Amino acid sequence: MSYQLQAIVAASDLLRRVTGDDPDMHVVEVAQGMALMPMTGVLHDRLTVPGHGDELGFILPIGFENTLAGWSADGPIAYVEADFFGGIGSQSAAVWHHRVLALGPLHHPTGEQHTGEPSPISQALRHLGVTRGRQADEFAAAGLDRHRDHDGWLAEIGVQPPEDDW
Repeated sequence: MSYQLQAIVAASDLLRRVTGDDPDMHVVEVAQGMALMPMTGVLHDRLTVPGHGDELGFILPIGFENTLAGWSADGPIAYVEADFFGGIGSQSAAVWHHRVLALGPLHHPTGEQHTGEPSPISQALRHLGVTRGRQADEFAAAGLDRHRDHDGWLAEIGVQPPEDDW
């Protein structure tokens, strides 16, 4: 079974405020007052700034880290990626706060042995204030295990995924 996610995660009120009424930015409530915005292919293509390099090593739209830094003026905001199939895969995460990169970028690439530290996404969620409680980790505590791909997140809020989405 596979799991794939590219998303922005932040406190729900912050994420809703910065995304406004943009028709390509779909905010989904998760747990502990957090929300996520799936980075669909349409949104990725629209946000990519031509001529910039990929300094952080993400699928993150090139140049979008400046937008995330700006959005973080009022609170921490994370960009997270995960891609797994059959238990093998990778995770990456970064957090911006007060307009600067506050955590990361953190990467756990495919094939690298797990060090026992929390995963990059769990570390980012912890930085946002998510606590694991009785869950296995912050990833599960935030409810990011609820859907396996962007289609599931979008369907939860009644949005039809774009046909040319990745």
